[in-house]
Amino acid sequence: MEEVSVHIEVEVNPTESEQKVKEAVEKIFGTMNMQTKPLHKGGLLLAEATGKEALAKFHNILQREHIRAAARAVLLQGLERTSVNFCLNKQVAYAGHVSFSQEVAESPLGPIKVKIKSENPRQVVDWLTAMNP
Repeated sequence: MEEVSVHIEVEVNPTESEQKVKEAVEKIFGTMNMQTKPLHKGGLLLAEATGKEALAKFHNILQREHIRAAARAVLLQGLERTSVNFCLNKQVAYAGHVSFSQEVAESPLGPIKVKIKSENPRQVVDWLTAMNP
């Protein structure tokens, strides 16, 4: 698989702990470079990582929770020419699980927005959701 980069955006609401939001991201994607930008209300957590290892933990969770087929459907919906875009439920991620969500109205605290960039995003989806790891 070619070089991939993972870009994540998560709103940190004034009622949330920034540390817990960071932990939610790390429980799904592992250690990433993170920074928080202040917003009018709360902040915006930005996280980035490169390489296949940036997706290894996410890949393992999809395998462990037996949700590869469902994940594949969601990831293919978010497929673009050089990226795959999807959202995850922030509260479920904090518990160390994956639950895909819509960008608006589904999660009261807002989603974790994920963009995986690659020259061949279809290959990334195939790898993430392969039935035989």
